[in-house]
Amino acid sequence: MMKKKKLVVLTGAGISAESGLKTFRDSDGLWEGYDIKEVATPGAWRKNPGLVLDFYNQRRKNVLEAQPNKGHFALAELQQYFEVVIITQNIDDLHERAGSTNILHLHGEILKKRSDNNPGLVEMVTTDMLPGELSPDGSPWRPDIVWFEEPVPRIAQAIQLVKQADLFVVAGTSLVVYPAAGLIDYVPRGIPMFIVDKKIPYTSSTVHLEMIEDNATTGLTELAQRLRSRYF
Repeated sequence: MMKKKKLVVLTGAGISAESGLKTFRDSDGLWEGYDIKEVATPGAWRKNPGLVLDFYNQRRKNVLEAQPNKGHFALAELQQYFEVVIITQNIDDLHERAGSTNILHLHGEILKKRSDNNPGLVEMVTTDMLPGELSPDGSPWRPDIVWFEEPVPRIAQAIQLVKQADLFVVAGTSLVVYPAAGLIDYVPRGIPMFIVDKKIPYTSSTVHLEMIEDNATTGLTELAQRLRSRYF
């Protein structure tokens, strides 16, 4: 049996937006009335943990109410043909619910909480988090989210995955949020590369690059059809 080609996909807020989840990139620094600096930084957590938890409690409710869209399902179906690895900047679980099985969440997951002192102490959470709740090591539980001004611990793993790609896809991301945007610089030279977005982001990598200027739902469905017809 022929080994499947490795298809590495970097997804961003655009694919979640198609499921009704608000995106920060369209929010002018405000996210449903919240100032991001007041709810999504280490300083905000130290200053007002209750407000931070309120913000993420609402995000969690939104995610639990949302449903995967055709873009999510298109990527999941490609697992029949390729070894699909999804590197997502999104904190929701919509890729998982659509059936994708190999996902790296660069910025954490809204349905998980972790110890404030030990990033490795993680539990699932689907209900509201409340101030004063302590993890087993005695420190407060915090959302398992990478906040602004914090390092992105999974970026090294993501770089290694991108370096191993036989095909590379960017979908629903503006390529302006670093370090995730820098992953495109590690794509092996000469491999097929595809960008799917309503507004194609700038990239200096123009060789072997195909662009589908459309929303994630329609664009990823078209991409899946192209890949199946081209390689199978």
